[in-house]
Amino acid sequence: MRKLAALTVTAVAVAGTLVVTAPAHAAGGAGWLSANWLVQSGTTKLSTVIKAAGADEADKDNPDDGDSATGVALTGAGIGVALIDSGVSPVKGLDGAGKVIHGPDLSFESQAPNLRYLDTFGHGTHMAGIIAGQDTTTGIGTPFAGVAPGAHVISVKVASADGASDVSQVIAGIDWAVAHRNDPGLNIRVLNLSYGTQSTQPAALDPLAYAVEKAWEAGIVVVVAAGNDGFAANSLTMPAADPDVIAVGGADTRDTDARTDDVVADFSNRGNAARHPDVLAAGRSVVSLRSPGSYIDRTYPGARLSLLDDPEQRFLRGSGTSQAAAMVSGSVALLLQQRPGLRPDQVKKLLMSTADPILYGDAYAAGAGQINVARAARTRSVLVTPQLNVAATGLGSLEAARGGAYVYDSVTGTPLTGERDIFGMAWDARAWTVASATQRSWIGGTWNGSTWTGSYWTGSYWTGTYWGATVFGGQAWAPATWTGRSWSGVAWSGRSWSSAVWSGRSWSSQTWTGRSWSGRSWSAAGWTGEPWH
Repeated sequence: MRKLAALTVTAVAVAGTLVVTAPAHAAGGAGWLSANWLVQSGTTKLSTVIKAAGADEADKDNPDDGDSATGVALTGAGIGVALIDSGVSPVKGLDGAGKVIHGPDLSFESQAPNLRYLDTFGHGTHMAGIIAGQDTTTGIGTPFAGVAPGAHVISVKVASADGASDVSQVIAGIDWAVAHRNDPGLNIRVLNLSYGTQSTQPAALDPLAYAVEKAWEAGIVVVVAAGNDGFAANSLTMPAADPDVIAVGGADTRDTDARTDDVVADFSNRGNAARHPDVLAAGRSVVSLRSPGSYIDRTYPGARLSLLDDPEQRFLRGSGTSQAAAMVSGSVALLLQQRPGLRPDQVKKLLMSTADPILYGDAYAAGAGQINVARAARTRSVLVTPQLNVAATGLGSLEAARGGAYVYDSVTGTPLTGERDIFGMAWDARAWTVASATQRSWIGGTWNGSTWTGSYWTGSYWTGTYWGATVFGGQAWAPATWTGRSWSGVAWSGRSWSSAVWSGRSWSSQTWTGRSWSGRSWSAAGWTGEPWH
């Protein structure tokens, strides 16, 4: 295993740009996307992605009422999509009042006030733009809109600038979203998880699988990236391997609006007869919003569009089942706006039964085909029998759930291993499963016996210190100071968490294999074709 230097991140304000300096050889964080992105040619405009899914034709009228189409488009208005990722930066298209609501920052950067909630990695902002981005004009005079521009995003940050995140942080984020799904103004109906681990235990035992099943049972449609190991992969990453959730593979639209020439993207996990992608969505070289100065942005400048096509340099191209999952999450928000009473099993059935078959491709890798939201919106919903899958017990190993992806204490070099969370607290699977099932795993800001965050909502923030004028008028979850000990036995309070400079005594990922954050590549190919939107 290659050992990485301790992560050093410097955050400064440069014309409203967050500049994050990460180690030259930092790998993608534990459980997220690889920083060693493959270069893929081409560019897929978001409008092409939306048309490929039929989302631009989804009609507001509810077919269950027996009325004819109204011609009024769905936008996802009123639907909250929980995005457990690397945070979301307040860039144009995501800076409208109420567009992004920040839940707790559970990442290692939560202790640095100038980095808290922000997307220093660059992944979460890209996903949020696909799901629900919205503005009135871009630098080229073309409105930018995600799949569900009327929806709002609840960002739960779990990854730092190098993508580092332990599976315990992700589980805590899922538990938080379930516990707070009905908080005023949230209405969390969808959970996007562009994340996966190479868990070495069955979904029936895995605690991450258990967490997403509890979210599903609570009425939240869980959308998960299938993984990016390609057709040779005869399994899906966890928790996509859980049979209850919607596992999303990637499609290659070949940058055309027609669906007849679409194929399964070569990076998308194939799976097997027992478990493979449920549906596909566009995931190759998809254009979305850029987090200026983030690690991905600085490491892959070729992923940006040209100055001619993007004078403001707002956009970035990325490939992977991450992008495909975000596409499906936005599509689900459209259906739930149309029919708020749909249960997760009904949504999954609708998407699978109305999907467009992939004409060329492996049957397992293609699943039911590429989603067609317009057809789903026109199709009457039916009462469905709950999925008769073996329920996860959650009583398996936290260590096995990591699948060999570890975070390291860069002061001591100690990896986080075994049955313990980032605070070194023992993992009691039986106690946690009971608490999670009853939505009591969070008590205020405490999870698994340690204080991770505050216990209440704050008012407006981002008041100009780092981002110029106030750009966000919503709410954020209050932070908390970590005063206990980490897994290495070193006190959190003894570390340097400068508000201006990440001192190097932070946390880095040393063994990420690139399979966890499910983005595949940031394209360095030139922009060809008409201005995107």
